[in-house]
Amino acid sequence: MYKFLITKTARKVYFVLLTLFILDMFISYLQSSAVASSNRVTHVAPSGQAIATIPVAVVPASLPTQKTLRVLTWAGGEIIFPRRGHPQDIELDYLQQFADEKKLKIDNIRVTKFADLIPMLLAGEGDVIAANLTKTRQREKLVSFSEPFLLTKEYLLMGSQSKSLQSGKDLNGREIVIQKGKSYESTAFGLQKVYPKLKIRLVDSRISHETLYDKLASGEYDITIQDKNLIQSASAYRDDIKMSLQASAIRQLAWGVNPNNKQLLNELNQFLKAQNLIAKAKPKSTHRYKSQWQKIQATKTIRFVLRNNLSSYYIWRGELLGFHYELAKRFAKEHQLRYEIIVAPNNVALLDYLLEDKADIALGFLTPTAQRRNKGIAFSRPYHYASELVVAHKDRAEISSVTELANSNIYIRPSSSYWESAVELKKTVSGINLVGVPESQETESIIDKVGEKEYEMTIADSHIVDIEMTFRDDIQSLMALGAPKSQSWAVASGHDKLLDKSNVFIKKHYKGLFYNVIYNKYFKNQKRLDTHYKDYVLQNDSGVLSPYDDIVKKYARQHDFDWRLLVSQMHQESRFNPNAKSMAGAKGLFQLMPRTAKELGIVDVYVPERGIKAGVLYMNWVRERMRKDEVQADQLIWFTLASYNAGAGHVRDAMRLAKQKGWRDDVWFGHVEKAMLLLSKSKYAAKARYGYVRGQEPVNYIREIKRRFETYDNILKKI
Repeated sequence: MYKFLITKTARKVYFVLLTLFILDMFISYLQSSAVASSNRVTHVAPSGQAIATIPVAVVPASLPTQKTLRVLTWAGGEIIFPRRGHPQDIELDYLQQFADEKKLKIDNIRVTKFADLIPMLLAGEGDVIAANLTKTRQREKLVSFSEPFLLTKEYLLMGSQSKSLQSGKDLNGREIVIQKGKSYESTAFGLQKVYPKLKIRLVDSRISHETLYDKLASGEYDITIQDKNLIQSASAYRDDIKMSLQASAIRQLAWGVNPNNKQLLNELNQFLKAQNLIAKAKPKSTHRYKSQWQKIQATKTIRFVLRNNLSSYYIWRGELLGFHYELAKRFAKEHQLRYEIIVAPNNVALLDYLLEDKADIALGFLTPTAQRRNKGIAFSRPYHYASELVVAHKDRAEISSVTELANSNIYIRPSSSYWESAVELKKTVSGINLVGVPESQETESIIDKVGEKEYEMTIADSHIVDIEMTFRDDIQSLMALGAPKSQSWAVASGHDKLLDKSNVFIKKHYKGLFYNVIYNKYFKNQKRLDTHYKDYVLQNDSGVLSPYDDIVKKYARQHDFDWRLLVSQMHQESRFNPNAKSMAGAKGLFQLMPRTAKELGIVDVYVPERGIKAGVLYMNWVRERMRKDEVQADQLIWFTLASYNAGAGHVRDAMRLAKQKGWRDDVWFGHVEKAMLLLSKSKYAAKARYGYVRGQEPVNYIREIKRRFETYDNILKKI
């Protein structure tokens, strides 16, 4: 495992000096913050930027009378696409459950600077801090802490290419970078007392974990200190950082509460106790649960393993989506459980995670087979039926008989149930050549290669082919292989009670209202609106590009946009239909998510004036975020559109990947757009912070808008 950093002799010196250091820091902190935090507080906008400083009175919250629980979180600690239960997300899940029990609404207040969390709590700007907050003696002088919900240790962290540390002595001459206000400061300064040649650099506490990791990976930063739980979460999708020597003893993570709000503290502690969430230093290792379901009930947490793809689990415009994701959430809710989504790195791991007790239930349109049962997998009753279709490029001639598949190359994952079907097909059709593809390739990725003529044919379930054909027209289904096959949930053999619970859930919902709604949402949604809308080109003779030109021009002037580009974007989003609504819930002419519109202060985006105002405001907000990434000035609008369409997280993943590939990370066309396309491949998506994205979507989105914008420009020049 990992070596403990400090020797016994050095540890004694360390703790004496550390105590003196903490006392000195605490006294300085009280002197500097007494005036600042006693009667003033910074208000934070949805974007996380400070917008005003006003006097306030510190009034303790009273849990029974207030209707909202104000949770202070650190914006730099967020992760939008959790793969293994990111620490801060887990805290928020716990608090959401607490709020539901108390019939409270949650108001998540995103704080840009970590160092501002405690001052804002003391100033009455929030009720509780949920930010992977370490319980320290210094902080205990300022705030009250709940019972710990997690025990962790601090480790040194560096880029994967950095020179490794063999012992603490190797810290001499190295530099540790720490965000201001973090508990890691005291650890770093304590180490410096023991290793005097160690350098310490304190950086702005606005710098997020992800930015910190990026700078470690690039070599800009040498070393930092992080809690082990944060490192483990990041390691689920990054291989450009590595954990080194242990830097601290066990640390307690807990919620921070205003000392005056003892009632809230008591309520939180009662909740943690009732939910069996209080972390214990020495858990009983001899304890054994009678069944997997008993373990799930005791921990009040169920773990679902999914794949990151368009049918199971993905992120779109900041929203977590997916057919299986919604089934998992519903199952957990009905059984009053917390849920954890684990993303399997490949299709073999999807089932292996069950056997290794890394997950409880696997979801992924799994067909029960003898091979899988022999491996130790049990299957639920069917929750879906699908025909297996032979998929080829659209240019291939149609067939009337299975014999016409002779001498064809069929590309399939060896672990999939399609392989077994293809083996049976090969027995009746001569010359068929089965080609195994990497297990990390999703069925959608294989179909993509068929569309690109890299693969000749494949086999895929009908519902997957249906959803693919809503986005593309370069493939076709040649024929179905036999009758539709059943698909089930999977658990490890022997977990009979868990299997029973799964069967009851499926029986209750299969083909019912909830099931039909989400199935239609992901697989039966009408194909993209017709790209040819009557009149819109005919209107060009008069210089009118849309029915809403005057409104667009007004808001374009206010925010310095080319109005013609906004009209082109509006056409791409809604085809000028103010009542348009997407499968994910985006609404109006600019297809905004309700949450985004609410944050912008806009209600009823179906009203054209409001929908356009909201769209332009959001475009402006996205553009300001992308400015910070230092893209080329003439490229900013394309990065803004990409972020608007796919989300800033996916765009930054693509920028990072472009840099790794040796392409320009500040130029969209021919550079970052190429990286965006790669993020639809599991090889790259697995190491991207925001995971899978259908990269073709933002690429086509921008090219279509650009093409239409240039057409508008040419038309208006002729008028």
